[in-house]
Amino acid sequence: MRRAFLALGSNLGDRRALLAAAVASLDDVVAISPVYETDPVGPPGQGSYLNIAVELRTERSARELLKVAFELESEAGRRRRVRWGPRTLDVDVLWVEGETVDEPDLSVPHPRMHERGFVMVPLGDLAPELAPGWTVDSADGVYCAGELGGA
Repeated sequence: MRRAFLALGSNLGDRRALLAAAVASLDDVVAISPVYETDPVGPPGQGSYLNIAVELRTERSARELLKVAFELESEAGRRRRVRWGPRTLDVDVLWVEGETVDEPDLSVPHPRMHERGFVMVPLGDLAPELAPGWTVDSADGVYCAGELGGA
C-alpha cells in the first residue's frame, strides 16, 4: 500500500454533492481536506469552484488512478468541451508515493500543481511536506468553505 493524492473540483450543479459522491465512490480514502471555494481559472463567466484533496492508501498505480479519475468524471456527467471550462467534476492525480510518470496523457507528480493555490492549500492540509508554505493566507482567491460532509 502506498500514499496517493487526488485533487477534486466542481463548479457546475450541486458542487458539494458531486464532490461527496466522488469521494464516496473511492474505497481507499484515508483523509479528506476541508472544502475550499476558489476563483475559476480559464474562460470568463464561470462560477467559482469547490476544491478538495483526498489522500488514498492504495495499491493502484498512477495509470490506474487516472482511469478511476476519468470514471468519476464520467459518472458526474462531465463533458470536455472547452479547455479549463466549467465542469461538474474535475479529478487530477497529484502524487503517488514512489512513482514518477512523464507521458503525453499523464504526468505524476502533477506538473502544474505548485502553481495552483486551489490544489496546494487542500493538499497542504493533508500532506504539509508536499506543499510547504501554502496556506489560505498565501493563496489568492482560495477561501475555506467548511468540511465536505456526506462522504
